[in-house]
Amino acid sequence: MSKKILVIGSSGQIGTELVEGLRTRFGAENIVASDIKQPQVAQDGPFVMVDAMDRRGIERILDKHGITEVYLLAALLSATAEKDPAFAWKLNMESLLIVLELAREGKLKKVYWPSSIAVFGPTTPKDMTPQRTVTEPTTVYGISKLAGEGWCQYYHQRYGVDVRSLRYPGLIGWKSAPGGGTTDYAVHIFHEAIKHGAYTSFLGPKSTLPMMYMPDAIRATIDLMEAPVERIKVRTSYNLAGMSFTPEEIAAEVARHFPGFRMGYAPDQRQAYADSWPNSIDDSAARADWGWAPRYDLRAMVDDMVLNLRGGQG
Repeated sequence: MSKKILVIGSSGQIGTELVEGLRTRFGAENIVASDIKQPQVAQDGPFVMVDAMDRRGIERILDKHGITEVYLLAALLSATAEKDPAFAWKLNMESLLIVLELAREGKLKKVYWPSSIAVFGPTTPKDMTPQRTVTEPTTVYGISKLAGEGWCQYYHQRYGVDVRSLRYPGLIGWKSAPGGGTTDYAVHIFHEAIKHGAYTSFLGPKSTLPMMYMPDAIRATIDLMEAPVERIKVRTSYNLAGMSFTPEEIAAEVARHFPGFRMGYAPDQRQAYADSWPNSIDDSAARADWGWAPRYDLRAMVDDMVLNLRGGQG
């Protein structure tokens, strides 16, 4: 039986690129994209509209398309979630429990659900944050991701559900708009540099955060899901690291491409979220268990972002 994958929340920052990566690897016709809104980019494979909290709607898609795996990406991100905590909790939890239940009932072979560095909090060790450590998040997004990790582990231990997860750092990509996260400044900076030669960061100059270039994140996600089941030792969520930098450091790299680029700073409420998160992540468990290694550092990422946003003109 061939692999058939449903991506729920396919129109977001991760979903847009994950669908593309999955279609490249497994064939466009085998990847069904779905979201509550129409996609920003033209689809070269099937797309359906569905609410991530509509169990019957999801079941109909599974039956119609013979789906064997679900990648559940629907969520409200950190800054957006704080504006409506009750809805953020409802969306982030209900959607996960629906998919886990469908897997428990034998309607899915495998589930992917993303966690985040938002599960960590001010009491977590800041540098090289370990795989297993203090998790006392201070945002509703972080609280929901920590609870989700617990549900994933529970469904694996209790029911044998093959559910896999990564704790994403801040993700940077050029193919779609960011979705309201605390690390979005590292995407906005490129667009503003091109348009105006200047950018005002909503985080202060010294805020070090773990980040990753989207091609690395997509590769990590698919590699994790394709790894043999015996290699998957962590059923909460794997730490994942790419690079760590400050707004000041990325500004210096951007200025290499845009002479005269000016960076200003006007920290807002997102500064508090950033201050509660790690500076760097220890992802040795992912490296040891299923062979993870990033390909992009800060300079390589900035070079590639600028090249692509300028339409390949360097």
